[in-house]
Amino acid sequence: MTTLTAPPTPVPMRPGRPFPLGATWDGKGTNFALYSEHASAIELCLFDEQGQETRVPVREQTAFVWHAYLPGVGPGQRYGYRVHGEYAPEKGLRFNPNVVLLDPYARALDGTEQFDRGVFGYVLGEDDSVMQQGEQRGAPLGIVTNPKSFDWQGDERPNVPFHQSVIYEAHVKGLTMTHPGVPEELRGTYAGVATEPILTYLKELGITAIEFMPVHQHVDDPFLLDKGLTNYWGYSTLAFFAPDVRYSAEAKKGNPAGAVDEFKAMVRALHEAGIEVILDVVYNHTAEGNHLGPTLSFKGIDNPTYYRLVADDPRFYFDYTGTGNSLNVRHPQTLQLIMDSLRYWVTDMHVDGFRFDLASTLARGLHEVDQLSGFFTIIHQDPVISQVKLIAEPWDVGEGGYQVGNFPVNWAEWNGIYRDDMRAFWKGDGGLASEIGYRLTGSSDLYQFNGRKPYASINFVTAHDGFTLRDTVTYEQKHNEANGEGNNDGHNHNITWNCGVEGETDDPAVNALRARQQRNFLATLLLGQGTPMLLGGDEFGRTQGGNNNAYCQDNEISWYNWHALDEDLLAFTKKVIALRKAHPALHRRKFFSGRNIRGEDIRDIMWLRFDGQEMTDEDWSNPHTQSMGIFLDGGGLDDTDERGRPLVDDHLLLLLNASHVDLPFRLPDLGGCQTWELLLDTTDDHAGGQAAAGSETNLASRSVKLYRCPQAQEG
Repeated sequence: MTTLTAPPTPVPMRPGRPFPLGATWDGKGTNFALYSEHASAIELCLFDEQGQETRVPVREQTAFVWHAYLPGVGPGQRYGYRVHGEYAPEKGLRFNPNVVLLDPYARALDGTEQFDRGVFGYVLGEDDSVMQQGEQRGAPLGIVTNPKSFDWQGDERPNVPFHQSVIYEAHVKGLTMTHPGVPEELRGTYAGVATEPILTYLKELGITAIEFMPVHQHVDDPFLLDKGLTNYWGYSTLAFFAPDVRYSAEAKKGNPAGAVDEFKAMVRALHEAGIEVILDVVYNHTAEGNHLGPTLSFKGIDNPTYYRLVADDPRFYFDYTGTGNSLNVRHPQTLQLIMDSLRYWVTDMHVDGFRFDLASTLARGLHEVDQLSGFFTIIHQDPVISQVKLIAEPWDVGEGGYQVGNFPVNWAEWNGIYRDDMRAFWKGDGGLASEIGYRLTGSSDLYQFNGRKPYASINFVTAHDGFTLRDTVTYEQKHNEANGEGNNDGHNHNITWNCGVEGETDDPAVNALRARQQRNFLATLLLGQGTPMLLGGDEFGRTQGGNNNAYCQDNEISWYNWHALDEDLLAFTKKVIALRKAHPALHRRKFFSGRNIRGEDIRDIMWLRFDGQEMTDEDWSNPHTQSMGIFLDGGGLDDTDERGRPLVDDHLLLLLNASHVDLPFRLPDLGGCQTWELLLDTTDDHAGGQAAAGSETNLASRSVKLYRCPQAQEG
C-alpha cells in the first residue's frame, strides 16, 4: 500500500468552521473539525478505495479546534488523522504522527480494528519510547455520512410513561442469531431485529422497551483474540457516535456506512411496534486501556484532555472501571463529547433513553462520587437529553463507588439491592421480611426522600452480568471454564439455590421445583412496584450452562436458543406481564402512604400474616417470617387517569410463601370483598376459580398467588 506524503494534485481547501465537531457534509463539501489542545500540527488523511492516502494539513485553529472545509468531498469518503506533538508520557503526552487515528466524532466506520496492521504509538516493551518506524494503521477509518439519506416516514416515539414500562435487556446479535424465522443473512444484525418474527414475538410478550447491550463500535481485546474469543458484550467502546459494524447486514455486504441507516430502520420498526429503544452506553472509559494499551483515537489526539491521569505521574491512568482508564469528565471538551453523543443518538437516531454503565465513575469529582458533578448538572438542564429515560448502573469499582439510591431526580437506577434481597428471599433465607416489604413497594427506603418515584427503581433479578434466571435455580457455583481463565473470573457471591442438585438433572421433583422458582421470581418481579427489567431469554428458560460471566462467548452459550423454548414458562411470563398492564395498582406512580386515602376502614396497602391478621412489628422482625400477604386498595391509588378522573382498580391480594412448608392462608374480609377470584398461581398455570372471604386457601411452599376483588362488590 502506497503512502503519499503530499497530495498528487492540490486538494481544494477552505478554512471551514470549528463547529460542529466531526465530518459534516453540507451537500457540496465536508467540514472537518477536531479538538486537540496540545497538538502542534494535524493532518487530515483521506483514503481512496485502494487504500492510498492523501494528507491534507489542517492549518486553521479556533479555541483548540482544528478545522478545514474540503469542497467536493462527500458521503462515503474514508478518513483519519495524524496528530503531531510531543511524545512524553511523563507529561501525559502521547502524540505520534506515525499512527493514523480515528475521529472521535465519526458517524460511521469502515470496519473493525486490525491489530496486525499496528495500533501502538510506542515501542512494545518500552512505553517511554516512541514508535518512529512503520505505519500504524490498525484503527478503523471514519466515513463521511449523509444525515438526510434516511426517510423516517413520520416516525413517532412510543413515549411510554416510566411507571408503565416493562424493560427487556437484549443483545442485538444474541437475540436473532439462531431464530429460524429470521433470514440467515440477517441473523445477528440490526436488520434481523426489525424482521416480522422478532417484532411479533416482542409485541406478544408484552414488553414496552428493549434495552440493547452496547451498540457503539467496540474493540475486541487482543488477549481474547489470542484465546479464540471476542468481546461479545461490547463494553470496550471505541466510537461513541458509530453503530457497530459487527451487527450490520449492510456492512457484511461491503457497505459499512449502511450500518447507520440500518440502525435507524430497526428503531423505526420497533417504534411502529410500540416498543421503545434504550441503549446501554459506556462513557466511563474507552477501549484504549492503560499506559500499555493501543493508540486508536483519544490517546493520540489529546491524552490529558480525554483521560484522568495520575497527577503525580501522568504516564498512568486513574482506573475506576477495572479496564485501565477512566474518561476525564471534569474536562469541558470530554463532557461536550459525551453530551454531543447522547444528543446525536436521541435527535438523529431516535433512541428513547440510555442505561449508563458504571455511572458512578461519571459522577466523580477529584476522587469521590459527587451528586452535584458537572455531568449531572449539564444533563439536568439539557432540553433534549433530560426528556428521555435515564438509567444509571449506580456503582463502579473505585472506593465509595456503590451508590444505589443516591442519584439525582430524573434518574432511575438498576437496583442491585432488589436483586440481592429477592434472590435471598426465594433461596429461603430468613430475616428478610422488612427488606422484601421495601422491594415490593418500589424501595421507598432508597428513593422516596429525594424527590423520586417508585419507577426510579429498575427492579431485576438477573441481567447480562451473572446467571440467567434458569441458571439461578440450577447452579450455586459458577462454571466459567470456557472463558479460559481457570474459572477465576465472574462473581462468587451469586445468592442462588440449585434446588438440591448442581446443574441439569432428570429428577422430576427437582425440575418441578426449579420451574416453580422461576415463576416465583417472575411473579414478584412483574407484580411489584417499580420498573421491572427482564433479561432476554429468561421468559423461556435460556441457560448459559452455569457461566455467570459470558462476556467473551459469542456462540451458543450466549445466543438465545430458539429451538429449546419452555413454552409453558413463556406463556406464564406473557400472562404476568398482561396482568401488570391491566392493573394500575401494580404500577403506581406514587409511593404508598399507609393511610386511609378515602376515609374508609382500609389503607392503600395492608400487610397480612397467613392467618389473615395484619403483620405486627414482631412479625416484621421475626427471622422466621417467610410468608406474607399484600392487600392493595384499588380505590386508594391517589392518582388520576389521562382525562383527570380518579384512577381506580380492583382490590388485589398478592400472597407469597418462600418457606419449605405449605400454609393455610385465610383470605381477608377487606374493602367489602365477599369473594376473591384467583388470577395466578405459580404451582398451577391453569388454576382459577373463586373463594369466599374468610375461607382458607392452601398456599403451597415456595409459591405465589394473586387474587382480585372487583370494587363493585363493595357494600
